[in-house]
Amino acid sequence: MSSPCARVRRVGLFGGTHGNELSGVLLVRHWQQDGAEIQRAGVQVKPFLTNPRAVESCTRYIDCDLNRVFDPESLGRPVVEDIPYEVRRAQEINHIFGPKGSDDAYDLIFDLHNTTSNMGGTIILENSRDDFTIQMVHYIKNALAPEPCPALLIEHPSLKYATTRSVAKHPVGVEVGPQPQGVARADVLDKMRKIVKHGLDFVQLFNEGKEFPPCTIEVFKIMEKVDYPRNKNGEIIAIIHPKLQDQDWQPLKNGDPQFLTLDGEVIPYQGNCTVYPTFINEAAYYEKKQAFVKTEKIKLTAKHLRLSVSEHSTS
Repeated sequence: MSSPCARVRRVGLFGGTHGNELSGVLLVRHWQQDGAEIQRAGVQVKPFLTNPRAVESCTRYIDCDLNRVFDPESLGRPVVEDIPYEVRRAQEINHIFGPKGSDDAYDLIFDLHNTTSNMGGTIILENSRDDFTIQMVHYIKNALAPEPCPALLIEHPSLKYATTRSVAKHPVGVEVGPQPQGVARADVLDKMRKIVKHGLDFVQLFNEGKEFPPCTIEVFKIMEKVDYPRNKNGEIIAIIHPKLQDQDWQPLKNGDPQFLTLDGEVIPYQGNCTVYPTFINEAAYYEKKQAFVKTEKIKLTAKHLRLSVSEHSTS
């Protein structure tokens, strides 16, 4: 089976969706001044600062999380005086890069994020049936090897993210850490830059007519979010156990240490299957009551990918 796909004409590079995640902020600002490294023949590549007020304040957001308000209700909300800043901004972004779900939407968006967790250079996917994105992740993984490049699939029936990048036909998150909020580390910025470079290289090769044979990638699929143990007042009474800290993507088995109470009691993981935690002890997720995310390892396959015939004839 073959998967013909239309030429990629417009790509967005988003930075500053969260204003204190500085790798994407610095890269986007740099590319806005000098875009030589992101230009590819026949493609409009637009670097864009998504949440400028949060960037200016070096905070995650002003009124609410911009990366959670690209749902139909928020995008269709009447613009009144007391509308949250990020909801208004989401509508502006949808107008420029969307409309979400339409033929006019941007083909591809890379949304650049940092995490305080030890996730390395992670690519986040939203659709397990998107052959183009799976093929691109396969290409990026091979280009970065032997350095690992985990892929996280956030497709889930009850966990709806409504991300900023979901405006595009092919949304891709780039999540690189560990990096503290409000800090820029050279090694983390370099990892992010390389992922974007290889992604744009893939786009160029695809547009030039290169065909990609069927492929399979390993991904970590989100299962559920895990909160910290709390008392009856909702206060945290245990923290991530030292043996779990910084062990993103490593197996967590039944009986392994998970939390440590302030009285010194170890709370083990209890589960009938091995899971692979990530976003472990992410600073931004304390407010979301999330200590880490449980994932399972699965395989995703993509069909043979090629430019559609009509695109060849018009090139």
